[in-house]
Amino acid sequence: MTDDDLPQRVDAELAAWSYSIAHDLRSPLRAISGFSQMLAEDYGDKLDEDGLEYLQRVRAAAERMEQLIEDFRKLGQVSRGEVRRVTVDLSAMAEEIAGALRERNPERAVEFRIEPGLTVEGDPALLQLALESLFANSWKFTSRHPTARIEMGRQEHGGDRVLFIRDDGAGFDPAYGDKLFIPFQRLHGQAEFEGVGIGLALVRRIVHRHRGRVWAEGAVEQGATIYILLESRT
Repeated sequence: MTDDDLPQRVDAELAAWSYSIAHDLRSPLRAISGFSQMLAEDYGDKLDEDGLEYLQRVRAAAERMEQLIEDFRKLGQVSRGEVRRVTVDLSAMAEEIAGALRERNPERAVEFRIEPGLTVEGDPALLQLALESLFANSWKFTSRHPTARIEMGRQEHGGDRVLFIRDDGAGFDPAYGDKLFIPFQRLHGQAEFEGVGIGLALVRRIVHRHRGRVWAEGAVEQGATIYILLESRT
């Protein structure tokens, strides 16, 4: 095995490990969720206020664990299989994602600015997952502002035309920006913003599978910009 083979082997091992973890944990987790729900329905009136609160914490922890398992599965999924190469209309894809976010939270005052005609060569399913993660991230981190703006477009960067997704939300401390793309690393507490810290890790893995690179710029309460280079001019 050469050094060039190492990333592929690591990806394959991660995929197998993620699948195994997800498969092995789902059964006991379903038992916890199911029995806690039955306990609430059948014996809820026999529990005092503290007992009901403890039960609610158990159910909330089970739901969070279910999300973690699903994220493990996704992380492994994007490491498997061939990467298809077809022309993908990212602008149309982004408009659909933005529409779904608006429908989910119609009370939010969020302006979307999506540059038309943005196309790339890549895997539609993987790029869909990447855009969904990026827009969901911006949607989440602008949620504490009364109004917000989320943009997607292209711009020149070091002689290349790079894709960017920008928001004017909570942003992040640039000193810790290297942690953004590490699985389960979070720069904001759970009390501030829900999540498990997998979205940008998924984006990085998808971009790397397209032989590209991704990076971020931002500042606290001044928003964040994610840059993606899928094709270089070199």
